Amino acid sequence: MDLLIRGAIVTPGAVLDGGWVAVKDGRIAAVGQGQAPAAARVQDYGAALVVPGVVDGQTHATSYKGLPGIADTTRSAVAGGVTTLVDMPYDNPLPLDRPERLADKVAAIRAHSHADMALYGTATRETGVENISALIGGGVCAFKISSFESSPTRFPRIASDLTLDLFEALAGTDLPLGLHNENQEIVMTRMARARAAGQDGIRAHATARPVAAELAATAEFMALGLAAAAHAHPVHLTTGEGFGITDAFACMGARATGELCVHYLWFDAARDGERLGARMKVNPPIRVGAIGGLWQAMAADQVAFVSSDHSSWPIDNKLTASIFDAGAGVPGLETLLPAFFTLMEGQGPGAALRTADYLCARPARFFGIDDRKGAIVPGRDADFAVLEQGRFVWDEAQAHDGLNWSPFHGETFTARVAATWLRGALAWDGAEIVNRAGTGQYVPRTTSGWYGR
Repeated sequence: MDLLIRGAIVTPGAVLDGGWVAVKDGRIAAVGQGQAPAAARVQDYGAALVVPGVVDGQTHATSYKGLPGIADTTRSAVAGGVTTLVDMPYDNPLPLDRPERLADKVAAIRAHSHADMALYGTATRETGVENISALIGGGVCAFKISSFESSPTRFPRIASDLTLDLFEALAGTDLPLGLHNENQEIVMTRMARARAAGQDGIRAHATARPVAAELAATAEFMALGLAAAAHAHPVHLTTGEGFGITDAFACMGARATGELCVHYLWFDAARDGERLGARMKVNPPIRVGAIGGLWQAMAADQVAFVSSDHSSWPIDNKLTASIFDAGAGVPGLETLLPAFFTLMEGQGPGAALRTADYLCARPARFFGIDDRKGAIVPGRDADFAVLEQGRFVWDEAQAHDGLNWSPFHGETFTARVAATWLRGALAWDGAEIVNRAGTGQYVPRTTSGWYGR
């Protein structure tokens, strides 16, 4: 064997205390306890947890610096135990809606990335559905659109007619269509009304983008997906009611799933808003009193998986006179794993297994890359995150994303990422990024996914 890693190995069914993972040619060759095979290198992490490398199902790597921004974003990823990023298609400067832009992004991954990356594609009014087959052939793992327009070119609104066209084009495939789920008319009207009334602050941001706007967009999207027999997936539901809508459509036979971002489970606009202000501004917004309903959705198994929605915007994007002019989005790659593990520990025993399920196995299956990613089982890529347990205060100045700010600054986590391994090679040693830019690979979709047929 090339490598043997010892520790508390988190497999799909159990945590193997005193366990080991044997690696050959970048893949997992064997997993066990007790007698281990000989290896050229042995790395013993003692009682630390060894979880699968995280598959972060929602990232925006290129929002700030364009395609070269992949370098900083993926440095942060490996420092956070994330070995595979599923990156969104709304890129700076242009959306990934045609094969040549896919080729450019794959080339950028090969040049700049410290982690592996899978990619969303999209469609625009300019291209319609004409490039869907070519993008699928190029390996995109899903498609995403928005019902709310943040930018007419980079982040356009896709109306219901084209949404239905997309669902119909994807109905014969296993690929999901994701949605940024906010109703344009409701949000624009409520924002104008709040400005006119002189309302401001993070709670005004939340009320100007009300739950009704999110639920309306979600329900219409789900109805179109049901009618077309295609897989509909809102990429960030902020309330238990949103997951309830998704589950209701699933119970009608729809291919329907919903995603949760970790910050919705951690922050509350009433408790944290005055302290953080625009530093916790995201869209859809972090709400007042929503966390209990999200835990209920988790308990009811209505949450497909949990992601970071990492956004690579600098803090200057937040420093505006009005909350309505501040940029939306927060960094999250280095806090996703420790924050979610901390939350799971607060729910009782089994935190390591639930973390590996929601952050690794489920997104790998969802995006059709679970032949290589998502679990510590023979045949998969040797991607590992080593978790040292204790009490650790997150310091935004120590981040590796080139941004060095975070709404999680000063929060206490019950674990930290002590090492990250990518395909059997050390990427993060707990103090430094030790792999080079360009180590990361493009990961095309190859398996059937959530609703495989």
